[in-house]
Amino acid sequence: MERRVQGNKGEEGMGVSAGYEEIATVDWRGRASNPEKHGGMRAASFVLGLQAFEIMGIAAVGNNLITYVINEMHFPLSKSANIVTNFIGTVFLLTLLGGFLSDSYLGSFWTMLIFGFVELSGFILLSVQAHLPQLKPPECNNMVENGDQCIEAKGFKAFIFYLALYLVALGSGCVKPNMIAHGADQFNRDNPKQSKTLSSYFNAAYFAFSMGELIALTLLVWVQTHSGMDVGFGVSAAAMAMGLISLVSGTLFYRNKPPQGSILTPIAQVFVAAILKRKQRFPPSPHMLHGSQNHVLDDSIATSKFKFLDKACIKIQDGNNLKENPWRLCTVEQVQQVKILLSVLPIFACTIVFNTILAQLQTFSVQQGSSMNTHLTENFHIPPASLQAIPYIILIFLVPLYDTFFVPFARKLTGNVSGISPLQRIGFGLFAATFSMVAAATMEEKRRNAAMNEGKIISIFWITPQFLIFGLSEMFTAVGLVEFFYKQSRKGMQAFLTAITYFSYSFGFYLSSILVSVVNKISSSSSSQGWLKDNDLNKDRLDLFYWMLAALSFINFLNYLFWAGWWYSYKPSSSIPHQSDGDGEEFLGGGFNSSKVVADVNNSIP
Repeated sequence: MERRVQGNKGEEGMGVSAGYEEIATVDWRGRASNPEKHGGMRAASFVLGLQAFEIMGIAAVGNNLITYVINEMHFPLSKSANIVTNFIGTVFLLTLLGGFLSDSYLGSFWTMLIFGFVELSGFILLSVQAHLPQLKPPECNNMVENGDQCIEAKGFKAFIFYLALYLVALGSGCVKPNMIAHGADQFNRDNPKQSKTLSSYFNAAYFAFSMGELIALTLLVWVQTHSGMDVGFGVSAAAMAMGLISLVSGTLFYRNKPPQGSILTPIAQVFVAAILKRKQRFPPSPHMLHGSQNHVLDDSIATSKFKFLDKACIKIQDGNNLKENPWRLCTVEQVQQVKILLSVLPIFACTIVFNTILAQLQTFSVQQGSSMNTHLTENFHIPPASLQAIPYIILIFLVPLYDTFFVPFARKLTGNVSGISPLQRIGFGLFAATFSMVAAATMEEKRRNAAMNEGKIISIFWITPQFLIFGLSEMFTAVGLVEFFYKQSRKGMQAFLTAITYFSYSFGFYLSSILVSVVNKISSSSSSQGWLKDNDLNKDRLDLFYWMLAALSFINFLNYLFWAGWWYSYKPSSSIPHQSDGDGEEFLGGGFNSSKVVADVNNSIP
């Protein structure tokens, strides 16, 4: 049976460093799980089913939502773009709620099940509104030329729309981090063989994501275009229902990590205790810190960054031997959890601009495609939203090849079980994202010049490079970020730290909304309404907006290089060694700056 263990070096051939505790896992009845019956890729495959169906449903809504908002809700372009980015940003903002509820009170399975039904109800309400004329403003066919004749959705109709939209956001936001965390929880990281399988699971999760996106952006968007948005939203509801069936079907095979109580209270206690004891002096040996008896320590705990937090572990020696309040005395393990959160924040922040670029591909690039020739043949045309399927067509072939051939090859060269480290994957992805915006700006300039100067409408396939490049970028950045955060997590924080990766998406989409508003305000003048003010892209200057994002993306990449180097110089968990399983980050071993030697950090993962 699985049990709570304190590993010792070489225990059962696993190479577990002392001081690492694994949380006991249980089956669906609350009994200790059996590794022969529970967990592994078989159990994780049911979660992958939910992931594929859930992303299928919400991607079909999110990626074509701007078309629905403009054509049927009659909001102007800039407001419609902000509605979409705010919706998607809220989805990812609420992942923190989902991670908190899971780790603290509900557990991953019940969080997914409860909020999966919330998301399903939102899809159903969207379908009902799209079907009933009473819940929509009157139809309008002259929106661009005679916008004053189009009645914008207001009052009760707008309320129903926002209610449905944010039910979907609440449900999806709370489900997303738990899909990754619950699937990864099916693997025992103390076991070197399962540790390698865990790395493959992250690639499999992205494959499931890509399959769901591909189907959403082709079949479901085609249904929305040809059968109506009401049918399209209904299909999204059916997909979500299938995902919940897949989740429930694996109940007998899951190994579940029970909730550990509030994860925020121990964090708050560390800050309070550190402030209250800020004038205390460190003991002569770190072994005298509270809770150090259960961990292998070295003197670096007194010299590492964030050392002010270590004062929360100082015992007051007054001779009374009174037990101190938890808000005045914390364990070394509590302090390490807080250090982990602080140390990963810069890496998290560097992915915000990346997700701002993603926001453009789901808003302005769709409108960009609408202004181009969408006909593949005389009788068949491509829905602009389906352009986002192009990278996923490539990725459903590339991801298995990456995991089957590249990872084993790179593993032999680097000794890293993931082939290249998660931080390397993030870095390559951030670098490639810049070229997605370069391609977008170049193609928009070509499209606009052809329309304005030559009276031509060029083919929609001219904007495929920006989607393809970003898809490759996302394969590196998104998977690397999820794997990096999950592997930093201590007991009881897996879902919450995974949620932080999605939180980056939220900031990215909100930043997009802010940039649109700021750019419009700055670029407006007496003779111009701003780069993105008009509903007509031929009058707007979307190309200049894309060039600005390309420059911002490259600056962000340089910023990432700085913080990645800081992360390695930090090594926050040298005080509590983690299992040495080959997951150590070797950012420069096969990476970006061969002029600097970085020590092996296999036993120093924050």
